[in-house]
Amino acid sequence: SEGESFGFSALRPPGHHADRTRAMGFCLLASVAIAARHALDALGAERVLVVDWDVHHGNGTNAIFHESPEVLFASIHQYPFYPGTGPLSDSGSGEGEGYSINLPVPGGSGEDVFCGLVEHVVLPGARAYDPDLVLVSAGFDAHRADPVGGCALESSSFAELTRQLLTLDKPVGCVLEGGYDLDGLATSTAATMEALAVGGAPSGHPGGRLVEAARAQVGRYWDLSS
Repeated sequence: SEGESFGFSALRPPGHHADRTRAMGFCLLASVAIAARHALDALGAERVLVVDWDVHHGNGTNAIFHESPEVLFASIHQYPFYPGTGPLSDSGSGEGEGYSINLPVPGGSGEDVFCGLVEHVVLPGARAYDPDLVLVSAGFDAHRADPVGGCALESSSFAELTRQLLTLDKPVGCVLEGGYDLDGLATSTAATMEALAVGGAPSGHPGGRLVEAARAQVGRYWDLSS
């Protein structure tokens, strides 16, 4: 079935900061954006969901599809933080208004915040959008041991995020982004790959102030009741 199709690309360098005209933030080519464009142009996809859980905002991917309804972009990222983009109020522009879901979180945020936003905002928005393909900018610098990021996810948290996305029953492709603690990077990557292969039901996660603010913003464009 579609939901059993998955892949993980252990790609270097990362790509989500690069835009159409320049490299940025260790990123030379916008890998996930290129993959989404290829799926739309050559593989028969009509709608692609991109989920970016790197600790930094995927400004390049967001900019490339900012005016396009072909890609629903959802990013959970520490804010304020490099590169300084991705406020909650940025929902896209032009024909792409509503197709950018930017979910900034404060430093120190852990699994309940990340997974709560996925459960209560990203997943219901994605169900309303009904993508043909899910691509993940799988950065692991939100790990609590990462020396660059300032969030508090465990390696197992990334497995939980993966299980959440698998509930959409769509093909899922993960592409490696950031991650600067080698042990945290290795164990988080392994946990994500295992979740892709084995699946399983995700746990429930609470809402809270951040979730309610995000639902109010995203709910202007998408029915989040499902």
